Amino acid sequence: MIFVTGCAGFIGFHMCEKLLKIGYSVLGIDNLSDYYDVSLKQARLDMLKEYPNFTFRKIDIADKDSMTILGHGFPSITHIIHLAAQAGVRYSLINPYIYVQTNLMGQLCILELAKTLPNLKHMMYASTSSVYGANQKTPFSISDRTDTPVSLYAASKKGCELMSESYARMFNLPITGLRYFTVYGPWGRPDMALFMFTKAILNDEEIPVFNNGDMYRNFSYVDDIVNGTIACVLSERAPAERAPGTHRIYNLGNDKSETLMEYIHIIEETLGRKAKIRFEPMQNGDVRGTIADISETITDYGFAPKTNIHEGVPNFIKWYRDYYRV
Repeated sequence: MIFVTGCAGFIGFHMCEKLLKIGYSVLGIDNLSDYYDVSLKQARLDMLKEYPNFTFRKIDIADKDSMTILGHGFPSITHIIHLAAQAGVRYSLINPYIYVQTNLMGQLCILELAKTLPNLKHMMYASTSSVYGANQKTPFSISDRTDTPVSLYAASKKGCELMSESYARMFNLPITGLRYFTVYGPWGRPDMALFMFTKAILNDEEIPVFNNGDMYRNFSYVDDIVNGTIACVLSERAPAERAPGTHRIYNLGNDKSETLMEYIHIIEETLGRKAKIRFEPMQNGDVRGTIADISETITDYGFAPKTNIHEGVPNFIKWYRDYYRV
C-alpha cells in the first residue's frame, strides 16, 4: 500500500489518480483545510473515491495521536509520498504560525510514523525550489548552499530537509526529498499565478505582475512532476531504497526556464483576451527567477519532462473553462 498525504490537494490528487490507474492500493489523508476553496478539494476527493483501491481518512498530519493510530491500522504501508503542506510564499507573511505547525510539526509526525512501519521501503517528501532563496548562482544545483531563505515558507521546508537527514541517520530510514519547481496544470491551486491570471482576465480585472514583469521560472507541468515522483519513489534504482539510512535530495522540474511575460502571453493567446496588467515592485519573500539543474534526476531516474508551457497552459485553461463553465 502507498500512503499519500495531501491527497485532496493539487499535486496529491494527480499523484493518487495516477497510482490508482496503474493498479496500486492508495491510502490518502487530507485535513481539507480552508486555505483555499474547500469545494475544489472535495471535487478532487470525490473523483478519487470512485476507485475501489482508494482509502481515505480525514486527518491532519500535525495531529500526532491520529497519525499514531493510523500507523497501527495500516502496517502494510510500503511507500510514503508526503505532499501535505502549507504552501505559498506570500501567505507566510500573513499567517506564519501555520507554516511551523503544518510543515515542521507535520514532517515530524510523518517521520515518527515512518520509523514504526515494519514494511516501509521508501519515504519521499516534497520540498521546494524556494529553499535556494537568495542564491545568485544558476542553475540551482542540489550541491548549492540553501541557508539563505527569503521566506518563512522556504525556511520551514529547509527544516523538513534537515529533520529528514537526521531521521534517516538515526533510524536507518530510506528517505528522498524532491525540490519541486513551480508546478502548474489542471485542478491547480487558486492562489497560483496561472489560476489567478486566468480568472482575472476572464473577469476583465487587473492582474498584479511583480518586479515589473522581470521574473522567470521553471514552470513544471503536473504530469511530469507526478511521473518523476513515482519514478523516484518506486524505482529500484533509488539510492535511498538500495541503502536504508540514506537521505537524498533531487531537483524536480522542467528543464527550461521561461519568463513570466511569455507565460502571460500564452494565457492571453489561449483565452483570446488581453490582460490588464498592473506592474508592481518585487514582493517581500519572492525571488526573481528559478532555473533547475536536473542532471542528477536524469541520471538516477531517467527523468524527462515532456510538457512545455505552450501545451500545458492551454490544458489548464481548458480544464478551468470546463470546471467553472466560463
